[in-house]
Amino acid sequence: MLLDNFSKWLNNVLFPVCYGSRAQGWDLVLRVKAEDVVRVLMFLQSSSGSSFTVIDRPSSKNRFSLVYNLLGIKYPCRISLRLTVSEGAEAVPVFARADWMEREAWDLFGVFFIGDPEKDRFYGRPLRKDFPLTEFSESCYLRVRWVCSRI
Repeated sequence: MLLDNFSKWLNNVLFPVCYGSRAQGWDLVLRVKAEDVVRVLMFLQSSSGSSFTVIDRPSSKNRFSLVYNLLGIKYPCRISLRLTVSEGAEAVPVFARADWMEREAWDLFGVFFIGDPEKDRFYGRPLRKDFPLTEFSESCYLRVRWVCSRI
Protein backbone atom coordinates (compact mmCIF):
# COMPACT_ATOMS: atom_id res chain seq x y z
CA MET A 1 0.00 0.00 0.00
CA LEU A 2 2.77 2.40 0.92
CA LEU A 3 4.65 1.63 -2.30
CA ASP A 4 1.50 2.22 -4.37
CA ASN A 5 1.10 5.67 -2.80
CA PHE A 6 4.78 6.42 -3.39
CA SER A 7 4.46 5.25 -7.01
CA LYS A 8 1.45 7.52 -7.61
CA TRP A 9 3.27 10.45 -6.01
CA LEU A 10 6.36 9.87 -8.16
CA ASN A 11 4.22 9.65 -11.30
CA ASN A 12 2.59 12.99 -10.44
CA VAL A 13 5.91 14.67 -9.71
CA LEU A 14 7.77 13.16 -12.67
CA PHE A 15 4.84 13.18 -15.12
CA PRO A 16 6.49 15.00 -18.04
CA VAL A 17 9.63 12.82 -18.00
CA CYS A 18 8.35 9.46 -16.73
CA TYR A 19 6.44 7.48 -19.37
CA GLY A 20 5.73 4.35 -17.38
CA SER A 21 5.94 2.86 -13.91
CA ARG A 22 5.12 -0.42 -12.25
CA ALA A 23 4.99 -1.33 -8.55
CA GLN A 24 5.32 -4.97 -7.57
CA GLY A 25 6.12 -6.20 -4.07
CA TRP A 26 8.82 -3.85 -2.76
CA ASP A 27 10.09 -3.00 -6.24
CA LEU A 28 9.20 0.08 -8.26
CA VAL A 29 10.22 0.35 -11.94
CA LEU A 30 10.26 3.76 -13.67
CA ARG A 31 10.83 4.24 -17.41
CA VAL A 32 12.33 7.54 -18.53
CA LYS A 33 13.84 8.99 -21.69
CA ALA A 34 17.64 9.14 -21.93
CA GLU A 35 17.73 12.95 -22.01
CA ASP A 36 15.77 13.16 -18.72
CA VAL A 37 17.74 10.64 -16.66
CA VAL A 38 19.93 13.29 -15.01
CA ARG A 39 16.95 15.26 -13.69
CA VAL A 40 15.22 12.12 -12.39
CA LEU A 41 18.35 10.74 -10.71
CA MET A 42 19.11 14.10 -9.11
CA PHE A 43 15.56 14.06 -7.76
CA LEU A 44 16.09 10.55 -6.36
CA GLN A 45 19.59 11.36 -5.09
CA SER A 46 18.66 10.86 -1.44
CA SER A 47 18.86 7.09 -1.95
CA SER A 48 21.38 5.26 0.21
CA GLY A 49 22.60 2.58 -2.15
CA SER A 50 22.74 2.26 -5.89
CA SER A 51 24.00 -0.01 -8.63
CA PHE A 52 24.04 0.11 -12.38
CA THR A 53 23.83 -2.47 -15.15
CA VAL A 54 23.39 -2.75 -18.91
CA ILE A 55 21.06 -5.05 -20.89
CA ASP A 56 21.96 -5.86 -24.51
CA ARG A 57 19.18 -6.32 -27.09
CA PRO A 58 20.79 -6.50 -30.54
CA SER A 59 17.52 -6.80 -32.48
CA SER A 60 16.04 -3.65 -30.94
CA LYS A 61 16.36 -0.14 -32.43
CA ASN A 62 17.78 1.18 -29.16
CA ARG A 63 20.14 -1.69 -28.45
CA PHE A 64 21.12 -1.07 -24.82
CA SER A 65 18.96 -0.66 -21.72
CA LEU A 66 20.70 1.12 -18.84
CA VAL A 67 19.28 0.19 -15.43
CA TYR A 68 19.95 2.24 -12.30
CA ASN A 69 18.97 0.38 -9.09
CA LEU A 70 18.32 2.66 -6.11
CA LEU A 71 17.48 1.63 -2.54
CA GLY A 72 15.11 3.96 -0.68
CA ILE A 73 15.62 5.20 2.88
CA LYS A 74 12.39 7.05 3.63
CA TYR A 75 10.22 4.53 1.79
CA PRO A 76 11.54 0.96 2.12
CA CYS A 77 11.62 0.03 -1.53
CA ARG A 78 13.92 -0.59 -4.45
CA ILE A 79 13.58 1.73 -7.45
CA SER A 80 14.78 0.57 -10.86
CA LEU A 81 15.19 3.41 -13.34
CA ARG A 82 15.38 2.10 -16.92
CA LEU A 83 16.27 3.93 -20.10
CA THR A 84 17.24 2.79 -23.57
CA VAL A 85 20.08 4.10 -25.72
CA SER A 86 21.21 3.23 -29.22
CA GLU A 87 24.61 1.73 -29.99
CA GLY A 88 26.36 5.01 -30.87
CA ALA A 89 24.66 7.20 -28.25
CA GLU A 90 26.45 8.89 -25.37
CA ALA A 91 25.15 8.49 -21.82
CA VAL A 92 25.67 11.15 -19.16
CA PRO A 93 27.35 10.21 -15.86
CA VAL A 94 25.34 11.28 -12.81
CA PHE A 95 26.88 9.86 -9.65
CA ALA A 96 30.62 9.99 -8.97
CA ARG A 97 30.45 6.64 -7.16
CA ALA A 98 29.08 4.99 -10.31
CA ASP A 99 32.33 5.68 -12.18
CA TRP A 100 33.64 2.11 -12.09
CA MET A 101 30.24 0.76 -13.19
CA GLU A 102 30.26 3.18 -16.13
CA ARG A 103 33.77 2.06 -17.07
CA GLU A 104 32.60 -1.54 -16.89
CA ALA A 105 29.67 -0.69 -19.20
CA TRP A 106 32.17 0.80 -21.67
CA ASP A 107 34.64 -2.09 -21.48
CA LEU A 108 32.14 -4.93 -21.64
CA PHE A 109 29.31 -3.46 -23.76
CA GLY A 110 30.68 -0.37 -25.50
CA VAL A 111 28.26 2.15 -23.93
CA PHE A 112 30.07 5.51 -23.98
CA PHE A 113 29.69 7.94 -21.06
CA ILE A 114 30.54 11.62 -21.53
CA GLY A 115 33.55 12.68 -19.47
CA ASP A 116 34.85 9.18 -18.70
CA PRO A 117 38.66 9.21 -19.08
CA GLU A 118 40.84 6.80 -21.08
CA LYS A 119 38.47 4.94 -23.36
CA ASP A 120 41.11 2.65 -24.93
CA ARG A 121 41.44 0.08 -22.16
CA PHE A 122 39.86 -3.09 -23.47
CA TYR A 123 39.68 -4.86 -26.83
CA GLY A 124 36.36 -6.45 -27.74
CA ARG A 125 33.04 -6.29 -25.96
CA PRO A 126 32.61 -9.75 -24.35
CA LEU A 127 29.15 -9.20 -22.80
CA ARG A 128 27.51 -8.22 -26.09
CA LYS A 129 25.21 -10.80 -27.62
CA ASP A 130 27.06 -10.57 -30.95
CA PHE A 131 30.51 -11.28 -29.43
CA PRO A 132 32.09 -14.26 -31.25
CA LEU A 133 32.16 -17.44 -29.19
CA THR A 134 34.86 -19.05 -31.33
CA GLU A 135 38.57 -18.33 -30.99
CA PHE A 136 39.38 -14.67 -30.94
CA SER A 137 42.88 -13.45 -31.78
CA GLU A 138 44.23 -10.22 -30.42
CA SER A 139 47.13 -8.35 -32.02
CA CYS A 140 49.32 -5.68 -30.51
CA TYR A 141 52.57 -3.97 -31.44
CA LEU A 142 55.46 -4.24 -29.03
CA ARG A 143 58.60 -2.15 -29.47
CA VAL A 144 60.49 -4.49 -31.77
CA ARG A 145 58.04 -6.94 -33.32
CA TRP A 146 54.43 -7.67 -34.06
CA VAL A 147 52.88 -10.20 -31.65
CA CYS A 148 49.70 -12.15 -32.31
CA SER A 149 48.23 -14.19 -29.48
CA ARG A 150 45.21 -16.47 -29.18
CA ILE A 151 42.64 -15.90 -26.51
